[in-house]
Amino acid sequence: MPFPEIDPVLIQIGPIAIRWYALSYIAGLLGAWWFILRLIRTPRLWAGAPFNGKPQATSDHIGDLFVWAALGVIIGGRLGYILFYGLIYEWEKFSTEPWKIFYTWEGGMSFHGGAIGVVLAIILFARRNKLDMVALGDLVAIAAPIGLFSGRIANFVNGELWGKVTDVPWAMVFPAAAIRAPDGVTVLSNPPRHPSQLYEAGLEGVLLFVILVVMVYRFDVLKRPGLCIAA
Repeated sequence: MPFPEIDPVLIQIGPIAIRWYALSYIAGLLGAWWFILRLIRTPRLWAGAPFNGKPQATSDHIGDLFVWAALGVIIGGRLGYILFYGLIYEWEKFSTEPWKIFYTWEGGMSFHGGAIGVVLAIILFARRNKLDMVALGDLVAIAAPIGLFSGRIANFVNGELWGKVTDVPWAMVFPAAAIRAPDGVTVLSNPPRHPSQLYEAGLEGVLLFVILVVMVYRFDVLKRPGLCIAA
């Protein structure tokens, strides 16, 4: 099955490119923000919980938290890309033009770096606002699969993070996975591979989200701080 090549750039305005990957970060943050607000505005989820039966964070807290989280995503995602990929595969560019580290509009964000940035932002925000870090972490953990889903879909659009070689009917041929001749053009081998990005979007995105939602609404886990993070 051929990979449905999609331009990773949605809109190009001069030197500024709006990429699907960047939009996935935005969609993940907005989706998580909306869902957390819904949780803290549902009183029955908190009846009998610690902190006087109320959520640890208010609506204002959540709005401010996601400003911090957005900064964590941008800074962490970019630094993660530079450390994990840029210094290895693009050393010449960044060593001769180090200011391009800040050229986020040219692309180059790391999901893992963004995740680390968000975690650090949450820790700093909780300390600054004297909120219980575990209870706040539970809220973020429940909404995290929304971001995981959108991130993996963006990986698929970019044609990256493909799986192992396989002969299953839905296997895909990813152009970037091709083994090429020294001329850099001639393709020597490019067997079909598992579209692992879609597997992860379904499992760590949709399935995990459904499990956590059931835990929240059916088993009242928000009344026991730490259970959602542990899950």
